[in-house]
Amino acid sequence: MILTVTLNTALDITYRVRSLRPHASHRVSEVTERPGGKGVNVARVLAALGHEVTVTGFTGGATGRVVQERLASVPGVVDALVPITGATRRTIAVVDDRSGDTTQLNEPGPTVTPAEWSAFQEAYEALLPTASAVALCGSLPPGVPVGAYAGLVRTARSAGIPVLLDTSGEPLRRGVAARPDLIKPNTDELAELTGSHDPVRATQDARRRGAGAVVASLGAEGLLAATPEGRWRAAPPSTLHGNPTGAGDSAVAGLLSALVEHLPWPDRLTRAVALSAATVSAPVAGEFDRRVYEELLGRVTVTSEASAA
Repeated sequence: MILTVTLNTALDITYRVRSLRPHASHRVSEVTERPGGKGVNVARVLAALGHEVTVTGFTGGATGRVVQERLASVPGVVDALVPITGATRRTIAVVDDRSGDTTQLNEPGPTVTPAEWSAFQEAYEALLPTASAVALCGSLPPGVPVGAYAGLVRTARSAGIPVLLDTSGEPLRRGVAARPDLIKPNTDELAELTGSHDPVRATQDARRRGAGAVVASLGAEGLLAATPEGRWRAAPPSTLHGNPTGAGDSAVAGLLSALVEHLPWPDRLTRAVALSAATVSAPVAGEFDRRVYEELLGRVTVTSEASAA
């Protein structure tokens, strides 16, 4: 079982409009709702790849009930969310059909009490003995300590379970110091962590700060990986146009699934890039176009560079 942690779960709502214009009224052509938050998106993709997945984090209020109802209909995903008093947040994505651009509005999330945080930590520790890997994903809701991910990384490592961390800012900085097996920042998050805007230098610096391996998202250009075994770049054959929301979460699912399958790094990166690109071709975060994914698996380019420091 793979365990995904989403401390700031969400109900993802996607609106499609013909053309998004500031200061104007818009007629929405389509509305979709999905249980969301980065770790939930990761879980949905992992389940679609055939892995058993358990989702944990927080859920509360009427929105939280909708999230759990929708999650119950996702094959292969087990709901282990911890109830809280506050209401689960919503995220709004507005897709401009004319340009293909997406505008994202993210609510901050509910305030978590100290007692609720303690209850989550107990639930997390109880789930670890049956986990083959853990993904810690997304932002922290108000009330959760900024060093929360660092503690969760240490707990997983003490249990001998590989852990992937995908967050940003101060939670990432503190989490890296706890020595996660893998982090997956984008270039902006990596620059904020290391102070370097050179991705090659920044990935190496992130490893020196404690990350076992670093896979940096380069957007449409693919991924850059710095690992104990070496350094690679992986790129799709061409730029795909569509909704990029959730593409990074699909890359995390690809990396995590390949990790538990003990695939070599080039194969891990190939899967991650193919899934990420196939998600851009899908209409909703947490889903991917399987036809595009299978087609891209044989077309992703992975090149080896000098050994990582």
